[in-house]
Amino acid sequence: MSHARTLWEEGHEPGYQIVALGLAVALSVAALDLARADRVTGLFDVAFVLVCVALALLVRPEDFFTVGVLPPLIMAGVFVLVAVAKPAAIAQPDDGLVQAVVSGLSTHAVALGVGYGLCLACLAVRRSYAAQSSG
Repeated sequence: MSHARTLWEEGHEPGYQIVALGLAVALSVAALDLARADRVTGLFDVAFVLVCVALALLVRPEDFFTVGVLPPLIMAGVFVLVAVAKPAAIAQPDDGLVQAVVSGLSTHAVALGVGYGLCLACLAVRRSYAAQSSG
């Protein structure tokens, strides 16, 4: 009798690949958003939330901690790069690097909170499911 794998069992990617994937997708969406609207908009926010959930579903169980701390780091990393290249996209044009990053994080805090919360929830469900399956 074959056992069909559930969504909660599918994750098998190592943590370092998940980190690279998350950064690559988030940076790509930010670049597309900048090219489209000259600012980081709600498109980035929606994509960020989806990326957070996808990363939590793709990672292997041994690397849950890596993904559990990743969403704030991804958003901060993206905003540091955006602030270096074009601070006006996330803050006032005359803001410095630190102020631009803080402004970007505060402006997109809802997306960060939702993405982080869903990421942690997915990891918790996957951990619970794994414990039930093995025990």
